[in-house]
Amino acid sequence: MPELPEVESLRRSLMPHLIGAKVTDAQLLRADVCESIDGHGRGHRTSAPDLLRGARIVELTRRGKQLSIIAEDGRVLCVHLGMSGQLLVHHKNAALTNNHIHAYWLMKHADGSTTKLCFRDPRRFGGLWTFPSVDALLAHRWNALGPDALDITASHLHAAAAPSRRAIKALLLDQSVLAGVGNIYADEALFEAGISPRQSSRSVSLPALERLAAALRAILAEAISRGGSTLRDYQDADGNSGTATLTHRVYGRGGLPCVRCGRRLAVDEVAQRTTVWCRQCQRGPNKHASTTMTERATI
Repeated sequence: MPELPEVESLRRSLMPHLIGAKVTDAQLLRADVCESIDGHGRGHRTSAPDLLRGARIVELTRRGKQLSIIAEDGRVLCVHLGMSGQLLVHHKNAALTNNHIHAYWLMKHADGSTTKLCFRDPRRFGGLWTFPSVDALLAHRWNALGPDALDITASHLHAAAAPSRRAIKALLLDQSVLAGVGNIYADEALFEAGISPRQSSRSVSLPALERLAAALRAILAEAISRGGSTLRDYQDADGNSGTATLTHRVYGRGGLPCVRCGRRLAVDEVAQRTTVWCRQCQRGPNKHASTTMTERATI
C-alpha cells in the first residue's frame, strides 16, 4: 500500500504536468469511486465541475497518504490511492483503454499541448473526494488525520503513547495519531529506534520516542529521495518505480539475518499486520501489549 513517501513522490512527479494546466474535460467512469462533499459536509452526486472541469490547477498538496489537487477558483479533488491506486499521465495521442481506469481528466497546457491524467485502481480500495474549497477538505476529511509524519515530534508521540495500552506499532499505524505511516515504514522506524513493535505504547520511554520520531523523519525523507518503495503496483505519474526497497532493513526480510547482529529476523502479526523485527536489537522493556487485543489500523 502506498505510504507517505510514495504519495509525496507522486505529488512531485505530477507537478510539471498539472500546475498551470486547464482541465478541459473530466470523466468519471465508475460512480462509486468518488464521493462529492459540499461546504457543510453533505454528500451529493458528482458532476463534471466537481471533478474540476473548466478549472486551472494551481497547487498540489499532501497530508499523510492523501493528495489534493487544488484549482484556481478553490475547488479541490482529494485522492487516496488505497492499495493499488495510481495517477498516471498519458501524453497527447496515447490510447486510453478502460483497464481499471475509473476517472480521467484532459489537460491543456500553455503551449497548446494536451495530456490525460488517469485514476487507475484495480483493487478499488482507493477513491476520490471532491470539495468546493480547501476549508471544506480540512473540515470534512483531513480533520480526522493526525500531524504529517514528516513533521512528527517526540512530544506528540509521547502525548499519544502515554495513556495507550496498544502496541507501539498499532499507534504508529493509526492515521488519527500520525498521518502517512503504514506497515513498511513502521517496521523500518521501529528497527532503527531499537523498539519492539509489540511493546506497550505507554511503556516506551521519552528518549526512545525521541529516537523513533527522528527515525521516522529520516527514513521517510530517504524513501522520498528514492522515489518511494515499489512492491507491486506503485508508480509515479510517469510510470516510474521507486527504489526505496533497496534500503529496507527489516520489512520483507523475515527469517533472514539481521543487518546489525546477524540473528534471524522474527515474523509475527502485530496490529493485524505482518511484522518483522529483530528480537536482539529491538528488545526494549519486557512490557508488551496484549496479543489478544484487537487493533484496527486505519488506512
